[in-house]
Amino acid sequence: MALLLLLVTALAGPAATATADGHTGPAADPAAIRVWNALTTDTVNDNLTATRPSGQAAIWQGFVSAAVYNAVVGIQGTYAPYQWQVRGPAGASPQAAAVAAAHRVLVTYFPASRTPLDAAFTTSLAGIPEGRATTDGVAFGERAARHLIALREGDGRDAPVPFTRAPAPGVWRPTPPGLLPFIDTWLGTLRPMLLTSPAQFRPGEPPALASARYARDLNEVKTMGARTGSPRTPRQTETALFFGGNLAVQVQGALQDYTARHRLDIADTARMFAAVNASATDAVITAWDAKLHYGRWRPITAVRLADTDGNPATSADPQWEPLLVTPPHPDYISGHAAVTGAVTQTLSGILGTTRLDLDFSSAATGTTRHYDDAAGLNEDMVDARVWAGIHFRSADLAGCRAGSRIGVWALAHYFRPLRSRPEPAAPRPTCPAD
Repeated sequence: MALLLLLVTALAGPAATATADGHTGPAADPAAIRVWNALTTDTVNDNLTATRPSGQAAIWQGFVSAAVYNAVVGIQGTYAPYQWQVRGPAGASPQAAAVAAAHRVLVTYFPASRTPLDAAFTTSLAGIPEGRATTDGVAFGERAARHLIALREGDGRDAPVPFTRAPAPGVWRPTPPGLLPFIDTWLGTLRPMLLTSPAQFRPGEPPALASARYARDLNEVKTMGARTGSPRTPRQTETALFFGGNLAVQVQGALQDYTARHRLDIADTARMFAAVNASATDAVITAWDAKLHYGRWRPITAVRLADTDGNPATSADPQWEPLLVTPPHPDYISGHAAVTGAVTQTLSGILGTTRLDLDFSSAATGTTRHYDDAAGLNEDMVDARVWAGIHFRSADLAGCRAGSRIGVWALAHYFRPLRSRPEPAAPRPTCPAD
């Protein structure tokens, strides 16, 4: 947190510029959005158990980013606000509005973190000249946050959603070593941010247990995802470990780096964070909907109980263990692959190309990888979850494709430019082939 506060103090003061509708107002340093995105990551991590293998972190990033987006574009008029038709006062500071919106959403949902968030808020505003522009910006940012919070009332967060499937061949059950129950089942019934329902892009059924495809999936993960004795190369093992941590942190870090290196202005920065994070939110919801609906068992269960699946091409290994600990929720579909598919497709749509120029870092390995294009990132993610021993390939591929469909939908219906300029055509999805 101390490092982030130092970053806040480094924000540049605004200079005069023209907004989209011709009004003259203060320019805004887009670094404010990156700083508060990082503060959001810290706040979420501080309030959720660090070891929780859930997609819940993406939800909060989506909420904060949408409020910040509305606060900024409501003043600048560059893009259509998210589920809002309100314009901010002419001459208000978009930077102050962004800070106020992020702060208000975070203290509302994470009141235990109010003290450090209030301190960061004060420090952020100290870097912006006092006056009417800042006062108006703060007021409008607060208004944007309150609107987002009202939109999310009664959305199903933390609802008691039971998983009632009885154990049977193919059906999920708690996995070793923790034998934890299905975590955050409510994510599968949460009201989406962009989609019409959690099931809008639910994929078809996973491969039947008796099918050749299922046997191929099981035998691949049994061989390549084993903790010991696997023929994985060092690079393959590093790939599995690289994507074995907190994907939400990796995505936010990549966006912070990209928007800084490419010098996006505050409106484009707000749009990129909002579009990507809202898509990722709905990718998590879509993944959990499928997990609830299909309840597919994980590889560790499938390999150990392969003598019950009725498939002559599989064989049981009661002692088999995956490279990584299996998360406590069903296999189909992969949340990591769905989120990555949504992120890559949304970014490709914004940029008009699948060449993304992204740097992903991993706390798990202490390394950074550069991805020139969306296809390479999606391919690594699909492979990583198989080589980690925690997903069947079919679950990864279905996740990637569902996420890609969400990314296309997001930009077809939201975050549209208001200025008269052509939008790039949505590039084709870049998920690996079967």
